[in-house]
Amino acid sequence: MASENYAMSAEDSKTYDRVWQTFGQMQNMRVNFATQWNEVAMLIDPPSKNTFMYGDYNYPGEKKTQQQVDATGMMASHRFAAICDSLLTPRNMKWHTLQSTDPFLNRNREVKLWFEEVTNILFGYRYNPNSGFTGQNTNIYRSLGNYGNGTMFIDTLDPFYGVGIRYRGLPLGETFFRENHQGMIDTMVRWFRMTARQAYQMSQETEKSGRPFRFPDALRGPLEQRSEMPFDFLHYVAPRNDYDPERMDDAGKPWESVYICVQGRCVVQQGAYNTFPFAATRYDQTPGECYGRGPAMMVLPALKTLNAEKATFLKVGHRIADPVMLTNDDGLMNFSMKPGAINPGAVNSDGRPLVQPLQMGNLQTTQEMMLEEKALINDAFLVSLFQVLTENPQMTATEVIERTNEKGILLAPTVGRQQSEYLGPLIHRELDVLASLDLLPEMPGIMIEAGAGYEVVYTSPMARAMKAQEAGGFARTLQLMGEYINITGDQSVSDWLDMDVAMPEAADIYGVPVRWQASEKAVMAKRKARAEQLAKQQAIEAAPAAASLMATEAKMAGTA
Repeated sequence: MASENYAMSAEDSKTYDRVWQTFGQMQNMRVNFATQWNEVAMLIDPPSKNTFMYGDYNYPGEKKTQQQVDATGMMASHRFAAICDSLLTPRNMKWHTLQSTDPFLNRNREVKLWFEEVTNILFGYRYNPNSGFTGQNTNIYRSLGNYGNGTMFIDTLDPFYGVGIRYRGLPLGETFFRENHQGMIDTMVRWFRMTARQAYQMSQETEKSGRPFRFPDALRGPLEQRSEMPFDFLHYVAPRNDYDPERMDDAGKPWESVYICVQGRCVVQQGAYNTFPFAATRYDQTPGECYGRGPAMMVLPALKTLNAEKATFLKVGHRIADPVMLTNDDGLMNFSMKPGAINPGAVNSDGRPLVQPLQMGNLQTTQEMMLEEKALINDAFLVSLFQVLTENPQMTATEVIERTNEKGILLAPTVGRQQSEYLGPLIHRELDVLASLDLLPEMPGIMIEAGAGYEVVYTSPMARAMKAQEAGGFARTLQLMGEYINITGDQSVSDWLDMDVAMPEAADIYGVPVRWQASEKAVMAKRKARAEQLAKQQAIEAAPAAASLMATEAKMAGTA
């Protein structure tokens, strides 16, 4: 049974009014954006059409593709998501590691191995089948490309499905946010719908956690009737005004959390978070605006033009393939266009046709105009940047490094922003969830004593492309050095490179796991053993000469 009826306190009423008033103000600040997002959706993301305003409701399965003629933008959107995923969060590799903020600790093998173990645990729970990260992350990248904004909700997994993390890529129409004085997103209001049955399930789940979800009285009737009518709920998260880190209750956590039911006009749950549970990101921001603008918004005129040109192209193509026929006013009356038809009298005695098609335009010109708009759209969605390797498959390794470096330079200002605004908060929240579930290993004593924090080191193809200049320069220097030594035989030129510094950093750039790398102690032991072996070998090789010398000296001494 659902929890018993309750009377909302005066404090709860104030909380409800505060959340509802904040939500109303945030709606007003988003109206112009919502209008443009809807324009974009009609052209490249029809399923999201009419979902950006509070109160919008679309019946499942409703047709929304009436205004979409060309699919170039939609295809570019999917490719953009694939590009971002392959550059930033590829599933086939560990796209980030962790390390201490203290450079001294990073030289300690125990500390490095601890961070490597934490990274492995994090990736294990992140890509658990029940986490939903892969699919939801793709939704974020698509939203980023289409509308310039994306929001991931990171929370603990429902215990029914196991222990871990659950991800939810929120539709843009559900998320309303604002910034603090430093331009960081610190307040989120999520508008979402649930049926009475879903709300009851949520109340049962949260009751087990000791933080009850008060089932709204207004939903009891629909619950008993098993109605599938959705009801409006708001989830409000913002910094606490009464935050006190010394306290052990909710006031000791920096983020306030409030759920309200709109139809029931009641607060259904209050709580707190140690970390902001949303990882919200933007593609590009215009001064004075909180929300971002994406590639599709930047080339919205091109998308509209291409859609209109495609409609014209289809008309011209149709008329050329099935033309309007012109005849003399006293000419043929029953002209047949069927294959193999014979039309007597269609030519005069000189063989000149008495019937001819009406010229309706130049199909090639229309096609060239469309190609120009498609190129602009593909450029905005970064598609054209990734045609280099396929167009030049015979490039040498050095040329590939150079091209990769060029891509890193071009992509760093745009895609690189996602590392700081999206992936950084995402990882921070994930670690907090795992720590709260006691899923992380015990921290080494040296780290506890030092009191240092952690930082994220990105090892994705994007991060490596940005570092490719360093690795490429090192490789070219080694190549030049080798050629010089081969010509002159002068080994002293190699003294200019500190290999003890360069090789470990090169291994990190190329993503070599820590456990595959020898420790400093092991390297010293190998060098000592090698030196001892070399000394023995030299002694063995020098023994005959030494014995001969000693015999000669003895003979000379005897003669004397």
